[in-house]
Amino acid sequence: MSWSSSSSHSSGSCSDCDLCRKQNQMGLIVGGEGERDDIVLVSPPNFSMVEDAVYRSGFPQPSNFAFLETLKLKSIIYLCPEPYPQENWEFLQSHKIRLFQFGIDGTKEPSLTIPRNTITEALKVLIDVRNHPILIHCRRGKHRTGCLVGCLRKLQNWCLSSVFEEYKHFAGTKSRETDLRFLETYDVLYLRRCLYSIIYQYQGYGSKKGRLLYREETVQNPRITSI
Repeated sequence: MSWSSSSSHSSGSCSDCDLCRKQNQMGLIVGGEGERDDIVLVSPPNFSMVEDAVYRSGFPQPSNFAFLETLKLKSIIYLCPEPYPQENWEFLQSHKIRLFQFGIDGTKEPSLTIPRNTITEALKVLIDVRNHPILIHCRRGKHRTGCLVGCLRKLQNWCLSSVFEEYKHFAGTKSRETDLRFLETYDVLYLRRCLYSIIYQYQGYGSKKGRLLYREETVQNPRITSI
């Protein structure tokens, strides 16, 4: 996974980059329906690839489970405070998928914003490739998910206009000014200071895919459920 994506890229806007080619190829599956051994594959709402082995969506329903199987997920980042539904939990258990829950209240109140420390902890999980393939989701896959992905983009040195463009693409008419202000002011330097113990191990000369590993004693323990 490359953590130096071009700042000019926004979701689906570049037909030549590797990410968009992969998204277009996946469109054969995630356009809504497909067949695999007579099983209809239906993607969760607002589903998209963020990076290789990193995905985002709204809340998966049982009708989406067959599709999720094709992603071979190792982990899910869940950004809502409510308990995971029993049916979804059983799906995770049966596929040995680890759940990382970071409870962020969904609110439209202009005086409230995304908790900065919670997003930072979620980012630590997100950029650790031992957790990949990984799916990020909240309720609709718009605001909380959009803020986490937007902070990842800032860590990847995207320009702010591209970060906003991607957020608005998924939020649609429900774009929130409080979220945009949060994205503008989120300090990625703080995250980089928190991640001083990450070891970068690049495989092969010129490889774009680096492995990010935590030293075991520094791994944070947010609200995590292990299988």
